[in-house]
Amino acid sequence: MRNIDFAPGEYYHVFNRGNSKQKLFLDKRDYVRFLFLLLYQQSHVPVYNISQAIDYFLKNNSYNVRQKQRIIDERIVELVNFCIMPNHFHILVKECEENGITNYVHRFETGFSKYYNIRYRKSGHVFQGTFKAVHVESNEQLLHLSAYIHKNPEELMRGQRGDKYSWSTYRDYAIENRWGDLLVSGAILDQFKNKKEYRTFVQETHINEKYVENINY
Repeated sequence: MRNIDFAPGEYYHVFNRGNSKQKLFLDKRDYVRFLFLLLYQQSHVPVYNISQAIDYFLKNNSYNVRQKQRIIDERIVELVNFCIMPNHFHILVKECEENGITNYVHRFETGFSKYYNIRYRKSGHVFQGTFKAVHVESNEQLLHLSAYIHKNPEELMRGQRGDKYSWSTYRDYAIENRWGDLLVSGAILDQFKNKKEYRTFVQETHINEKYVENINY
C-alpha cells in the first residue's frame, strides 16, 4: 500500500496504529494532543507552546493558536477528515506540495511519540512501523472513504450517533465545524445540499470492500 508516488493535488487515505496494537490514547489529553498535531502540522510553521494551547482547550473547549492563519496560508497538505480511535487513526488528506504528506505524517507521528514516551516513561516505537497510504483514484472512492472514516467509531459508541464522537470530524461535517479553515471539508461537503444530507449519506452508505481492502484496523 506504500508502493505509490504521492503527487500534489491528489488525495490519499493515510492510517496507522499503535505498535503491537497497543493503545495510543489513554485519556482526553492524549486525544487532544494528537488532534492538535493533526491540525497544526499541516505546514512547516512552528507551533509554540502547544501544551498551553491544549490546557486552554481542555479548560474552555475552544482553541487559540496565534499561528493559525500562517498554517492555513503555507499548507503542505490539506486535512479533509479524520478519525482518532483508541489504538489507531485514519485521515483523508490532499498533498499540496512535493513530499507534503510524508513530511506531515513524520512530524505528527514523531511529535506524538516523543510526548507519549515522556509522559508514560517508555521508550521505543509508539506506532507500528511506517504509516500506510492508499491513493484515492475516483470521486466515488473519495466519498466512500469519507463515510468509512466517519463510521469507524460505531462499535465504540454502542448505539449512539457517530456524529457525537469527539475525536472524529463527523460532527464537524454533520453538525458544526469546530476547526474552521484548518479543516478543508469542501471536497466532500460541497457535493451535498446540506449537512443533514451528508449525515444521511454516511448512515446509509454500504462501504465498498474494494476501497478498504487490506485495512485490518
